[in-house]
Amino acid sequence: MDNKKLINTAIILSIITIIYNIVEGLIAIYFGMEDETLALFGFGADSFVEVISGIGILHMVLRMKKSPIAKRDGFERQALRVTGFAFFLLVVGLILGSVFNIIENTKPDTTIAGVIISSISIATMYFLMKAKLKVGKALNSDAIIADANCTKTCFYLSMILLASSLLYEFTGIGYIDIAGSLGIAWFAFKEGKEAFDIAKSGKLSCSCEGDCH
Repeated sequence: MDNKKLINTAIILSIITIIYNIVEGLIAIYFGMEDETLALFGFGADSFVEVISGIGILHMVLRMKKSPIAKRDGFERQALRVTGFAFFLLVVGLILGSVFNIIENTKPDTTIAGVIISSISIATMYFLMKAKLKVGKALNSDAIIADANCTKTCFYLSMILLASSLLYEFTGIGYIDIAGSLGIAWFAFKEGKEAFDIAKSGKLSCSCEGDCH
């Protein structure tokens, strides 16, 4: 496959990632509110933040059609700043929500939706991660490999949601859902901080770069 076809494949994968995150976010937030599961709601909110990041990545890959890139441009850095700010807002919301649930002793009605959504997400993110990594290596592109690493973070988040949803469904212990939401908050804080760091430097990397290789 020549470079043009590889870049077109990378563009298609980026578009799939954005569309999937929009659909996943809508469904997860709906069931998160319906079933009163904070972990699932937080997961859905995270999906929408990933959409912002995904738009910046798509813009970056589109630039590759014209010429090789070594740094992020102004649009991509701005997208990263908005992403970082949104992640920090999500962290605050999840922490406040966790405190409220502890005080009110609020428990999810069920976490079956979380099990189903996270299982689908794990399969989808694994496919996207491997496909992006394959294209990135074929093109010797740090930008696309960085995108694959970003997708790996979504894979980890899905694992956290699956674990907390399954444990709650088997035990009925409300603190498990809270622990899952705080696990998502921790990843969101890490992603938010590094999004700002990357925006300042303009480098072609991703928030999970240190953990993903």
